[in-house]
Amino acid sequence: MVYMQKPWLKFYDPRVNEDVLVNYDSLFDLLHQAAKIHGEMPALTFFGKSWNYKETRMISEMFAASLYRIGFRKGDRLAIMLPNSPHYIFSLFAGFRLGGITVQVNPMYVEREIEHVLTDSEADYIVVYEALYQKVKHVQPKTSLKRIIVAGFGGNRIELGEGDIYFEDFLTYDNLIPEIPINIKEDVALLQYTGGTTGVSKGVMLTHQNLLANIIQVCDFTYNAVDERPQNFKIISVLPMFHVFGLSCNALSGIRMGCNQLILPRFEVNELLEVIKREKPYQLGVVPTMIFALNRHPQLEESDIGNIFYVGSGGAPLPVDQIKSFEKRAGTRVVDGYGLSETAPSAISTPPFLPRKLGSVGIPLPGTEARIVRETEEGYENVPVGVAGELILRGPQVMKGYWRRPGDTEMVLKEGWLFTGDIAKMDEDGYFYILDRKKDIIIASGYNVYPREIEEVLYQHEAVEEAIVVGIPDMYRGETVKAFVKLKAGAVVTPQSLIEFAKINLAPYKVPREIEFLDDLPKSSVGKLLRRLLRKEEEKVEV
Repeated sequence: MVYMQKPWLKFYDPRVNEDVLVNYDSLFDLLHQAAKIHGEMPALTFFGKSWNYKETRMISEMFAASLYRIGFRKGDRLAIMLPNSPHYIFSLFAGFRLGGITVQVNPMYVEREIEHVLTDSEADYIVVYEALYQKVKHVQPKTSLKRIIVAGFGGNRIELGEGDIYFEDFLTYDNLIPEIPINIKEDVALLQYTGGTTGVSKGVMLTHQNLLANIIQVCDFTYNAVDERPQNFKIISVLPMFHVFGLSCNALSGIRMGCNQLILPRFEVNELLEVIKREKPYQLGVVPTMIFALNRHPQLEESDIGNIFYVGSGGAPLPVDQIKSFEKRAGTRVVDGYGLSETAPSAISTPPFLPRKLGSVGIPLPGTEARIVRETEEGYENVPVGVAGELILRGPQVMKGYWRRPGDTEMVLKEGWLFTGDIAKMDEDGYFYILDRKKDIIIASGYNVYPREIEEVLYQHEAVEEAIVVGIPDMYRGETVKAFVKLKAGAVVTPQSLIEFAKINLAPYKVPREIEFLDDLPKSSVGKLLRRLLRKEEEKVEV
């Protein structure tokens, strides 16, 4: 492949390196170095209790020693099924210390999904929140789990089965652990299971280097060009740690920066605004549905959210209209970005030192190559500036592959490039615009229709709160456009009036032929609107 030039580099601040230097021996070394530098400074704050950096390292080492004592060895899998909590951080770094592989298990999974992740990963041990213990216990006989360790956050303890134990009771004060060599480029640190949007949920293998590189990329891109940072550097950790966006860009990056993480186990808009008003944090990471909820809050302007340096959004496309509304009311800036589980996760973003282009996800992070290509008989070629094609990426954050799925790995990793399956375009400055998933393109009368473009138009209507656009079979056009819409509270509008609104803003072949109102639109556990579920429902109706 012929590499494209990098027009975006001309915008880099001189204080931001173009490449990435990973100067840690492992992910545990990240915490070790942070503890040496920040020592007694608070690292984690949870329901009024704080742990400093030394304590965080000490408890993580104690948990690692406890695991080692019962036979946990390098390459073994440690599943974590917890809401955001200090226990998540302790467990995570204990696994890293031993050269183990952490398996991320979504706490909202049902038993079928838990069983799939545990059996596919062949997890040996699990740390689980006590309220979810019975779910894991039910599926344990079908898995290779040897030990269940339970984390509770106060209150009455539940009765555990034979051999199972509470986190605090499991800790040993004998911290003698041999040095375990880590090859950061080859050794897998994390299995992040995909949402299954393209079939069976697959385990993304992220190495120590993948995660370390992305942490450095995110931190340097975001903060190197910032002239002043507060001495009491607080960030809010409300993004789910079980998702790589919340884990890498928030929790682990916060440790590198020496932040005090104000940990919230779940997103609740009133609680979040209260914490912002009381603690005055420097940064907040969100997913788009959190922005939607904040936009609906009647007291957003009085919440002091405008004092936050910036709000970082990722995980799903953020409609331009929602950005404008939020920034006008909140008085702070939203920085949108793009990434995938396969890129640990960040690849493209708009840093604070650059002017933002609404609708764009920004420019590639340091050390990241990005191209827009199309397939030809000879292979793949770059498309002209402004033309849509498939986005492909290369960089130190790109995954090693899919866990025990060489065929799936070969489909997306080619000559070091990750084929994202996302349709995008790049402008003359090197800013990227995500148009849609490759498989979500609607082909109506031979024209390519991108659902996200139509959704952006619908979001501009004052009555629309959320929208999902899908293609449905059409005998004449092949496919036609249908929109599912959730209206704002109290809004009164007809489907036909929304169609007429779309006609003003879209070419005729892009205009929805049908609009259906729903009380709620389906979302993933991290708040991503799930187009595939509605598309499947429509396919059933046609059948």
